[in-house]
Amino acid sequence: MRIFLDTANVDEIRQAAKLGVVSGVTTNPSLAAKEGIGTQGGYKKAVLEIAEIVDGPVSVEVVSLEPEAMIEEGWGIAQWHTNVVVKLPSTPAGFQAMAHLSKEGVKINQTLCFSVNQALLGAQAGAVYVSPFVGRLDDEGHDGMALVADIAEIFKKHGISTQVLAASIRHPLHCVMAARAGAHVATIPFKVLTQMTHHPLTDVGLAKFTQDWQKVSKK
Repeated sequence: MRIFLDTANVDEIRQAAKLGVVSGVTTNPSLAAKEGIGTQGGYKKAVLEIAEIVDGPVSVEVVSLEPEAMIEEGWGIAQWHTNVVVKLPSTPAGFQAMAHLSKEGVKINQTLCFSVNQALLGAQAGAVYVSPFVGRLDDEGHDGMALVADIAEIFKKHGISTQVLAASIRHPLHCVMAARAGAHVATIPFKVLTQMTHHPLTDVGLAKFTQDWQKVSKK
């Protein structure tokens, strides 16, 4: 399972890239707004900077609601960089835009997916990635990771090439569960990535190694 970083914060992406474990980035309007990226020009600039840091897929979401506007906006976004993946929502308008843009060679990430039915429609419409939102389903009392597992199993059974991208990841255990469920990708916040690098026994062991070596080196 590959790891993408779910953020629009360029500094976080730069720090994460140094670890050598991040192979892509996902963004959305909320993440962009959080970083004060409020205009398309500013968003494009940030995306191009991200693409220079991480040589992998960079998902950029449309904000239009009607299919024709989604297609126009999505096509424009796709021209920003060869690594850009256009995020389209799991709505009738979104599926229409997916089908149109995918036929034009635009890579699509189907976002805001909350059911197997939506995932199947996105795959048929040509999405490269389908993104079930784990945490948001959990918030509503549903088993978000069960959806990831169901989609992964069905796609594998029927030879569907669309990749399952586990999104709305809230903590490191979600990453383990996503891997067990068969997700191809987990996109995670920078905080979760940082948490994944730490374990108290690692810290204790490193301190003991250092202490023992210092004793020997002083002799």
